[in-house]
Amino acid sequence: MTAASEIVRVELGSRSYEIHIGTGSLPQLGTQLAMTGAAQHVVLITDEHVERPHAETVAASLADVDIETDLVVVPAGETSKSIDVAVDLWTKLVELETDRRTRLIAVGGGVIGDLAGFVAATFARGISLIQVPTTLLAQVDSSVGGKVGINLPLAKNIVGAFWQPEFVWIDTAVLATLPEREYRAGLAEVVKYGVIHDKSFFALLEESIDALNAHDDAVLRTIVSRCCQIKADVVAQDEKETSGLRATLNYGHTFAHAIEQVAGYGEILHGEAVAMGMICASRLAETMGRIDAAVTERQQRLLAALELPTEMPSLDAEELIAAMQRDKKVAAGRLRFILPDRLGHVELVEDVPPQYVEGVLG
Repeated sequence: MTAASEIVRVELGSRSYEIHIGTGSLPQLGTQLAMTGAAQHVVLITDEHVERPHAETVAASLADVDIETDLVVVPAGETSKSIDVAVDLWTKLVELETDRRTRLIAVGGGVIGDLAGFVAATFARGISLIQVPTTLLAQVDSSVGGKVGINLPLAKNIVGAFWQPEFVWIDTAVLATLPEREYRAGLAEVVKYGVIHDKSFFALLEESIDALNAHDDAVLRTIVSRCCQIKADVVAQDEKETSGLRATLNYGHTFAHAIEQVAGYGEILHGEAVAMGMICASRLAETMGRIDAAVTERQQRLLAALELPTEMPSLDAEELIAAMQRDKKVAAGRLRFILPDRLGHVELVEDVPPQYVEGVLG
């Protein structure tokens, strides 16, 4: 086991930060934080599934460098990304005498990163946040870029903020404790990066199927680093989705969020929904004459080889389209989708005819 061995930098001027990527590096987090200075009080937010051993490992590393630490545990699952749980956390921070010098560390998957990040962005008008993602999906996607938020019953991630972390600490060794289904779900976001920005990376994934299915550490460090670099480059150019470039990271997500909502949050994992959503988006691009069937077929073969779902579940098409109408990418009531025009490049396409969308939902 080695300490953090690679650093990817997110260039955002005064808010720039580093993503530390290694294997076996979690016990060194306290030392890293102590090196930044002035770390006297830390609140760790985690969930019931991650508390042991990962959050406790982080807490022990902080104790080793004499940093006062409080560990707060919330229920596991998407339902914790709610206003009620956020209120509970804000109240707990008051009880713990948290102030603007306190660091908040999110130890967990995407739900914890989004929830704790939203609490950090809003408590005392913003306190320092450190992301420690423990799922593959969070390591390659949600922990990087500063998007934080919670769900409402009618829409996913609709309440939130842009709040960049102080740094991100990624240890691929923690993936050994991840349930296999969660690991597979993370691979969907990995495939996404190849489709949207890097056809060579997509080809590398096709060549690495056996290694990815075997959880090979060296391959995992390589793909996590490449995904983080792609996202860092996009975020540096379009932090708050003003130019449309960052929106390309949402390939498949308009369909995915609708699938998650209509199925019931937690029934289908986010990455599973993204896998299905990417195929829907690719088929939609085919329908609109943007790509040929071969582009969709390569995605489908790779996702299937990684044991991810590619066919839509039995969900009502009208309910799915109604959910899409509440998506953040809708403009003036018009459906907009991220669609490929070739492997390795996607665009934001506006005013997509609803009948085309219905056609790919069957």
